[in-house]
Amino acid sequence: MRGEPNIATVAALIGDPARAAILAALADGRALPAGELAVAAGLSPSAASAHLNKLLEGDLLALEREGRHRYYRLAGPQVAAALESLSLIAAQPSRDMVARSPQAQALRYARSCYDHLAGELGVAIAVALEARGLIAPGGQGKRVNVTKAGAAWLGAVFDIDVRELKPGRHGVACRCLDWTERRHHLAGPLGSRLFQRSCELGWLTRSRQSRAIVLTRKGRNKLREHLAIGI
Repeated sequence: MRGEPNIATVAALIGDPARAAILAALADGRALPAGELAVAAGLSPSAASAHLNKLLEGDLLALEREGRHRYYRLAGPQVAAALESLSLIAAQPSRDMVARSPQAQALRYARSCYDHLAGELGVAIAVALEARGLIAPGGQGKRVNVTKAGAAWLGAVFDIDVRELKPGRHGVACRCLDWTERRHHLAGPLGSRLFQRSCELGWLTRSRQSRAIVLTRKGRNKLREHLAIGI
């Protein structure tokens, strides 16, 4: 053994189409029961159970129990990041093909990437925040710094106290490469909290059918007002 991580085992787990579908259904950070995951992956209950057990054994999923009910979720944001990275190198359909699918078009516009906002809208927000000097690159790597003006703006608009955010591996904010836009959106503790507050304030709503996120009329007006975003 050379001491490197066993990438082949993890790749084999993700590489099965049924298990990939299960992981994709959980990529928005929710915990779902086996029945819903079976439907999402087009599996029988027994087949879904077998795949879920393999994903649990491979530490890609975590199990939560509520009374007699069992719920499955991704083992952590690192699993979601791996799925997003694989999507970057997977064969991409042409934009013309994507445009013909309302579901794919909705995901391209705005979707949840585990606990933060991705897609065209997520990228537009990150670009606008940086253009206005509210966030700034943190040097090498993915780290993003919140400026003094940014901290004041986040407090006034979203009631977010940046000082209360617990820094992650890349600080309180970081860049995440978007697999549809090939540009960065905002992730990390700040990205997560900003997404959460946008939903709480009624700017964004989650779709019940997929990871797609819907920008409400209120959200569209507020983004135009505060960040001059008109997409």
